[in-house]
Amino acid sequence: MITRRSAATLLAGTALGAAFGLPRGAQAADSKTIIIGINLPITGADAAGAKRIMNGALLGIQQANDSNEFPGYTLKPLVLNDATATAGQYDPAQAATNARKFVSNEHVLAAIGPEMSGSAKAMAPILSEGNVSMVTPSATNPDLTNPQFAAQYMPSGKPTFFRTVTTDAFQGPNMANFYAETLGVKDVYILDDSGAYGVGLADAFQKQAEAKGLKVLGRDRLDPTASDYSAVLTKIKSLNASSLYYGGVSNAGVKLVKQAYAIVPTIKKGGGDGIYTPDITTGDGFPAAEGWYVTNASPHVADDPKIANWLNEYTSAFNEAPDDYAITAYDGVLVILAALKKVIAEGKQPNRENVRAAIASSSVDTLQGTVSFDQYGDVKQRVVSVFQITHDPKYPLDDANHQFKYIGVAPQS
Repeated sequence: MITRRSAATLLAGTALGAAFGLPRGAQAADSKTIIIGINLPITGADAAGAKRIMNGALLGIQQANDSNEFPGYTLKPLVLNDATATAGQYDPAQAATNARKFVSNEHVLAAIGPEMSGSAKAMAPILSEGNVSMVTPSATNPDLTNPQFAAQYMPSGKPTFFRTVTTDAFQGPNMANFYAETLGVKDVYILDDSGAYGVGLADAFQKQAEAKGLKVLGRDRLDPTASDYSAVLTKIKSLNASSLYYGGVSNAGVKLVKQAYAIVPTIKKGGGDGIYTPDITTGDGFPAAEGWYVTNASPHVADDPKIANWLNEYTSAFNEAPDDYAITAYDGVLVILAALKKVIAEGKQPNRENVRAAIASSSVDTLQGTVSFDQYGDVKQRVVSVFQITHDPKYPLDDANHQFKYIGVAPQS
């Protein structure tokens, strides 16, 4: 079983370990070292959620080493931060720099991440050209795997970007179905945070909301670096809107949640997986966050008794409860490990192309169920889960399993 000591040891040899002042381990890699990259915004507005994702990935790597799943090989993580102080959150320019670092290190055969679609759009072309497979646990923008944009995001002509979550082509519309069918609202005002993820999610939600007969009262774009959203919220109040939908991440989301409670406290409010994160409940607290509906783009298994041993192991190792995207990150590592096992068992060289091909054709039993991919790299399951933020004072504010109450699977289109 992984312990806090072994988790810290694993981190010590990574770029992240150096960034946090931990002792730097041996950086030289021999021919029997396989590096799995991890790219996440581990500082800034989304750090709490990103660190859970990171921990899920680290747990998978450590378990493989502890059980000697690859005799003669050592697995190492290379954790890179794609957040910058200037952006206050993920920064696509930094993500592109990190992608080039992965490509330039011949021992990096695959990677986990990124968390955000804006980073993914910056990284995907570079990783494609370098033939480095990346499995994202949370980046949901459909363009990344849409064949119409293959020249932009898949210039090599082969899928290198894979997901263990579904896309906003399902997350946005299914939440619109939830608004219409379950909440029964008649109108909605839509906001986004100007990022690739937020705009795409809001677009997908809006299209389906209109198809379901909801009146879209307006649409505005929030500047995530701004501090005051009172003008647009006052406009929403003046329109007597019955609901609000936000596409975006927590940099703008934290401020929006707090200010919406002050100005439009009684309307129905919701958003996507960009605000299904402890950054919202710790940044806003209660009662501001109370009642928001949020989705994530995977099955909800973070409190499933069937994986109780894994949940206990994660909690023991990192002194916090995992969320569903910690699980999809762990599942992403399982996908990479299964590919490596297949390549080695077939007597092939564990290199980027062989691992990529094995991932593309894989069908892997994971914590969330069987994960397999279509020809573009999208996971074949299409489940979108709905939660409502509901304060449970018996648990810490950053415990997503108890502060985000599971409602059920969103109605599919």
